[in-house]
Amino acid sequence: MDLSVVDLSPIPDGGTASDAYANTVETARQAERLGYSRFWVAEHHGLTETLAGTTPEVLLGRLAAETDSIRLGSGAILLNHYSPFKIAEVFGALDGLAPGRIDAGLGRANGSPASDRALGTDRYVENPDADHAEKVEAVVNHLYDAYPDEHAYSDLGIPRSGAETPIPWVLGSSPSSAELAGKLGLRYCFAAFIRPQFAEYAFEAYREHFEPSSLAGGVEEPHGMVAANAICAPTDEGAARLRAIAEATYKRMRRGVTGTRPSVEKVIDELGGVPEPTPATLPDDEWPRAISGSPETLAGLLEQLADRVGADEMMIQHVVADHDDALRSHELLAEGVELDPRD
Repeated sequence: MDLSVVDLSPIPDGGTASDAYANTVETARQAERLGYSRFWVAEHHGLTETLAGTTPEVLLGRLAAETDSIRLGSGAILLNHYSPFKIAEVFGALDGLAPGRIDAGLGRANGSPASDRALGTDRYVENPDADHAEKVEAVVNHLYDAYPDEHAYSDLGIPRSGAETPIPWVLGSSPSSAELAGKLGLRYCFAAFIRPQFAEYAFEAYREHFEPSSLAGGVEEPHGMVAANAICAPTDEGAARLRAIAEATYKRMRRGVTGTRPSVEKVIDELGGVPEPTPATLPDDEWPRAISGSPETLAGLLEQLADRVGADEMMIQHVVADHDDALRSHELLAEGVELDPRD
C-alpha cells in the first residue's frame, strides 16, 4: 500500500508557530526516511491558536530544502482565495526547489466571514462548482504551458525545473468535488477525516463521471486517495487512548470551542473515559471519523477502507497533543504496512 502523510502544523501546548513548523520539518524528514510516498501540508485560516498551517507554499519551500526524495505537496491550496496564474507560479517555483517531486493539491473552502473578507474572497459565488473547475483547469494549463497559441495567456511562463511537472490533484470532502475531479480526468483525494459519511458516495461519483483527461497532467483511468484520521501505538488500547484527543477535539469544534489541544488526561476526563479501541474489522456501514490501533490492526483497517472505495493510496492525518506520540505513530504504522525505508 502506498501511504502518505498530511500535516496541519499543530501548535503545541505552550508553544508557538516556530515550534509547530520545526515539528513539521522533523515529521517530513522522518516520513521520507520511513518510506512514506508523499508529505503534504495544509491551508487553514483564522485558527492560529491551534494550527500554524496557513501558507503551504511557504512551508513547502522549507521542506524542499530539508528533504531529498519524498514527494511534497499541498493538502490543499484553496483556489477560491487566489488567482490560478499566481498559484501556478507558486508550484513552478516549488518545482524549481524540489525538481520532479511536487504535488499540486487544489481545493476550495470558506473560513469564517472575517477571514474570507480579509482574503478578499467572495463567499456567494453563483456557481461555485463551475468557478472551481475553471480555476483548476487554468492552474493546470499554466503549469503545463498548455494554452493554445491564440489564447491571451499563451505567452505567460512560469518557473520550471525541467524535470517532471507538478502533478495536479483535486481535493475535497464531498461528492461534488469528486464529480469535478472525474469530469476533468484528474487524480482525486477525499478528506475522510472531515466527512467520512460521504466517502463511498464521493468515489462512486468520481468513477461515474470520470473521463480520460484532455488536460495535461491528467490520467487515463481513475486514481484516488483517501486521507484518514488515524493514530498508531504499540497496542490497540494505547492507540485508543491517544485517539481520545481527536474525539474530544471534534466535540469541542461542534460546540464552537477553540484553543490549543489539551492533554490526553484532560480529554479522557471530558469524554468520561478512554474511547473503545477501533475494532479490527469495521462493519460495512461504518466509517469512523478517526481510527486507531496497533501496527497490525491499523494496517488492516486502512486496507479495509481503501478496498471499500477502491482507493489506490491512503494518507494519514491525526490529532495528537504530543509531537513524540505523532512521530512514534508514523514509525509504528510504517512497520505495520511494511513500507520500504529509504537509506
